[in-house]
Amino acid sequence: MASPEDEVVGDADRLQAVRDTGLTAVADADMDRFAHLVSRMLGVPVALVSMLEDARQVFPGMVGLSEPWARTRQTPLSHSLCHHVVASGEPFTVGDTRADGRTAASPAIGDLGVLGYAGMPLTDDAGRVLGSLCAIDTRPRRWSDEDLAALRDLAAACSAELRLRIASSQRELARRGEARARERADVMQQRTRTALKRSQLLLRAADALADTTGLSEVRQRVRELVSGDLKPHYVGLVLAERRRMRRLIDRTGVAPVEYSYETYSIDSAWPTARAAREKRTVIVHSPEELAEQYGPDAVAAFGQLGLHTAVCVPLPGTVSSLGTLVLGWAHPYEIDVLEQAVLASLAGYTARAVERALFVDDRVHVAHQLQEAMLTDLPTVDGLDSAALYRPAAQADMVGGDWYDLYILPPVPDRGEDSATVALTIGDITGHDMHAATLMGQTRSMLRQADLDHPGKDPAHIVRALEHANRELLIGSSGTLVHTHLRPCPPPDAETWELTWTNAGHPPPLLALPDGTTELLHDHGTLIHPGLDPSPRTSHRRVLAPGTLLLLYTDGLVERRGADLDALTDRAARVLTTHRRDDLPALLSHLVDTVAGPTAPDDIALLAVRVKE
Repeated sequence: MASPEDEVVGDADRLQAVRDTGLTAVADADMDRFAHLVSRMLGVPVALVSMLEDARQVFPGMVGLSEPWARTRQTPLSHSLCHHVVASGEPFTVGDTRADGRTAASPAIGDLGVLGYAGMPLTDDAGRVLGSLCAIDTRPRRWSDEDLAALRDLAAACSAELRLRIASSQRELARRGEARARERADVMQQRTRTALKRSQLLLRAADALADTTGLSEVRQRVRELVSGDLKPHYVGLVLAERRRMRRLIDRTGVAPVEYSYETYSIDSAWPTARAAREKRTVIVHSPEELAEQYGPDAVAAFGQLGLHTAVCVPLPGTVSSLGTLVLGWAHPYEIDVLEQAVLASLAGYTARAVERALFVDDRVHVAHQLQEAMLTDLPTVDGLDSAALYRPAAQADMVGGDWYDLYILPPVPDRGEDSATVALTIGDITGHDMHAATLMGQTRSMLRQADLDHPGKDPAHIVRALEHANRELLIGSSGTLVHTHLRPCPPPDAETWELTWTNAGHPPPLLALPDGTTELLHDHGTLIHPGLDPSPRTSHRRVLAPGTLLLLYTDGLVERRGADLDALTDRAARVLTTHRRDDLPALLSHLVDTVAGPTAPDDIALLAVRVKE
């Protein structure tokens, strides 16, 4: 006897609707695009448009699956977590499939590597669930409200596309019928074309607004998106800030009236303010309606803009409206239910882009503070020149876990030392957010403390002490680093320095030698991670002759998508050799500009010391 879930999955009408989409285990360009959008917007390695047939699930849209699944684009239903979505008709999310009783026995865990799963229903006009738009992580994942809202919006756009395809299939059948059926098909065709344009608008919106970083860019992208389909005379954004509405002014000067009405109270008689405070779409059908229901400032502004009809759509925020999206036409314009739904979805995408832009503004400010804190003066050391550079990423999220450090350790008389030791560190904590920056600060401090509490011990011992504290105190820091000690050699080699270092999975330090050659110090161990078993750490030694230049750097200098790591490392070595006698701060700036370029996608930290000749 079939279970209720099997009956839902095997429902004949549902399976016919799946067939009517025309989608199966073959790549479809639009469905692949939805999968790529899910992967990019939620930051997951695997995303699927999954359609459930009677004996298998197929992936017309897919990104990130390994072989053989990437080639076949299908799995048996035994591997399907999407059947939970289809059977229940509701979203289905699991933070860790191994720990959830509903999924712990699924072969998708071992065969496909599914640990974090979030799926949203893909439905037809009758509400039947045809499949799921899925975000999949290969590690446990806590799905945020923002993740699920983005996935839900993309699923709505994808469902609209599926309905259009079903309608197209049904239209072909209608063409074979009687004249009345053909007439109905003509009407459906017109509606389908309109719906297709709106669906494509939402798809373009999800794509175009996903990587905006500034408020002016958000407004420009929205204007470009709606100009082709809806052809409004005016497009504006007004933000709600502390009970005030602030208009984003078009600095190109095409709407000078915006300067006259840049700010006003959220309680004032403007349709934009009303939409924000009441959290609903407000439509102004004519200048007469505007004059009857709103204030003289709104009437004057609309008159100067030459608007007859306007729609004001609230930008949904987590707690309250972020503001209002305004579209206006210079002639009477009918806004039907479908267009209102499309504009509401567009406002949702715009709101997330606005939130991201506001977040980036704050993040840039924090990044500058972090940079100022890190770029402190290095201590003066007799016999050495030193310089450091920290350059944040050029892209939106400018806070990361890269750091450098240089400090002087007192001599240890019990070990016969009569001179201080110079400690140098370069490191990169995993992540590109404020949490990574916080862990970086803790790790930096713990490493200093370990050096002070273990006088005379080599760098490998110090890093082991750091790892012990990280593990036992549940700090949770992971990443890579190079930790070094520099100590002047005793007479008669007093002008040379002994370098002792240990490398925990970090890019190898570079030496520019006095004879004009360079050398990479390749010896390294595993990265630092609290989940890894403690591994042996080894210190390596090297004597540095006068004129030798040591460069420690993070991977942002030499790693770039689509570029060869060895080629960029060789370029850095050539720059270092050619300019090894230059002023060190100028050399480091030139090195970054030449190797990484002015728009490096990752943070870069550099630390250089040169033995004086």
